Amino acid sequence: MAAHDPDAPRERGTAAPTVASRLFRILDAFSAQRPAMTLSSISRHSGLALTTTHRLVGELARWGALERDAAGHYRIGLRLHELAALAPRGMFLREIAMPFLGDLYEATHQNVQLGVLDGTEVVYVERLSGRGAVPVASRPGGRLPLHATGVGLVLLAHADGDFQEEVLRAPLKRFTDRTISSADRLRRVLADVRRDGYVISDRQIELSTLSVAAPVRDHTDTVVASLSIVVPAAEVDPMTLVPAVRAAARGISRALGSATPLAGRNPKTG
Repeated sequence: MAAHDPDAPRERGTAAPTVASRLFRILDAFSAQRPAMTLSSISRHSGLALTTTHRLVGELARWGALERDAAGHYRIGLRLHELAALAPRGMFLREIAMPFLGDLYEATHQNVQLGVLDGTEVVYVERLSGRGAVPVASRPGGRLPLHATGVGLVLLAHADGDFQEEVLRAPLKRFTDRTISSADRLRRVLADVRRDGYVISDRQIELSTLSVAAPVRDHTDTVVASLSIVVPAAEVDPMTLVPAVRAAARGISRALGSATPLAGRNPKTG
């Protein structure tokens, strides 16, 4: 029996994939786990026939979206990085936030992160990290679930109610035995975040780390990002970091035009 060609014409009544959709499938095949791939690997992970992959990868490489090394592996090219720099929600926010992220890093020499909401995940637009900082799972441009991260919990707590219910109804992935995995507990934590103005996410992604996060607001007082610091869980009292994290988040918010002070009361661990 002949192998099925994923690029072959579809059955009547179903739309054939467009050239654009095939290009996106090629780009989407790359990830943090697969930053460099051969043509055959791109074909396999994109679900496109090898002949189609060869033609489209060539076009992407000529345009600069992909780059080919001496060993024949392809990587994301600088042209895409140039375009990504034009994204206002990420890069403009990053430019405003960098002085405050830098100050918080200099005061702690730990991981300082800035994240925004994208779908049901948090996307990290910046991370500052020193050689002595605890290793973390996040990276600039990387994604993690909202319920299992400090920045994600802040963003989810201030999201639209219908969106919150969508997340609460979905399975909550467990990373450690400390990960929030029940809708009832997540609902309580989100209420605490809105009341207290920050959250402590304790060993949810890795048992070696915890984070303290606070919201960043824009000129309409909408929460548009979240700032966090990630520290060794066994070595640092997170309560000592809350004032500095909240002050940095407040500074970014004011730079974005927000006039609303962060909510505040005695902290509670989430």
